[in-house]
Amino acid sequence: MSARLHIPNAQARHLWLAVNDLAAAPVGDVDALTAIRRLGFLQIDTIRNVTRAHNHILWSRNRRYREGDLWPLLKGRKLFEHFTHDASLIPTETLPLWQVQFARLGAKVAAYEWFKSGLGQKQIAEIRARIEREGALSTHAFDTKSESREMWARPPHKKALDQMWYAGDLATSHRENFIKFYDLGERVFAPTEAPPEDEALGALHADALRRLGAASTGEVQRFWGVATAAETRAWAAAADHVAVRMEGADGRWHDAMAAPDIEARLAALPPLSGQIRLLNPFDPAIRDRARLERLFGFEYRNEMFVPAAKRLWGYYVYPLLEGDRFVGRIEIKGDRASGQMTVTGFWPEAGARWGAGRRARLEAELGRFARLAGLRLVIWQTPAP
Repeated sequence: MSARLHIPNAQARHLWLAVNDLAAAPVGDVDALTAIRRLGFLQIDTIRNVTRAHNHILWSRNRRYREGDLWPLLKGRKLFEHFTHDASLIPTETLPLWQVQFARLGAKVAAYEWFKSGLGQKQIAEIRARIEREGALSTHAFDTKSESREMWARPPHKKALDQMWYAGDLATSHRENFIKFYDLGERVFAPTEAPPEDEALGALHADALRRLGAASTGEVQRFWGVATAAETRAWAAAADHVAVRMEGADGRWHDAMAAPDIEARLAALPPLSGQIRLLNPFDPAIRDRARLERLFGFEYRNEMFVPAAKRLWGYYVYPLLEGDRFVGRIEIKGDRASGQMTVTGFWPEAGARWGAGRRARLEAELGRFARLAGLRLVIWQTPAP
């Protein structure tokens, strides 16, 4: 067996930022579709703390991006919406491979007791017939009520819509003010021929490895969230890849696999931008928390659904990236009515000195972010660094 390629920690961090479009300066012509194609998919989220996550993620990669640039791509069928690890927008060229996810998620949801009941099947048939007859409809077009008052309880019409959407029988036609409109999948998706399941999974695995650069099999499996861990291990055993060892932030080395062109990619890494970037909690570069901590030594968790008394930091906290290291966390809130963005919490990372230059770079980033949301003032309610 040939010796494994060793990737020092600084180079591993640089590679990860490069494949996530966070290494070079965030400038150039705005091309949201190309940005999403490079990332693989774009998570979307309902919360608008300052701006919604999908807008922030794209803006982090190009400061000329503006709210509203995204949704014409969905309506124009350049993207389709479905579920990876969460609701996401995916380039349409992925659709043939995605038939395996439609089949798996549709079967999983259909196995729930409600869907197997006569009531569930009747509801599904009625809703599908109405959409076929009337065209794209949102959940507001239906008025069935939940039988439970629990937070996560869903009314029957939402359960029926979800099952058909997960299965690909319905698709997101478009969104208006973030409200999803459902139409028949056959009217939204272009006709496509799905490869056999094992070929589709193999292609998704290879695509994930290419986008990760170098990773463990678990990280490959978690990228798309379609295959099981056993399926990913079986693929890795026969896949075309380069065996590597990656150094973690703690100095320990880990066995991993890399895309076949890894040496050329390492040689062509772009220069690192030195500006501070305010990353969204749903940014793909930090989604895999275990990988984030291993590569950068940066512990982060999303605490939106953690009771306030149990939070380490705050409700909506943004990691601060400078070059190839995380230098702190900041909690901010936007108020469009008053035109203000308020800083409510700041936590410098251990070992990161906040001198005048770094403070100025943070202020510049906060100002740019405020302008994205149409906000005029940045107010500090917590001591500035």
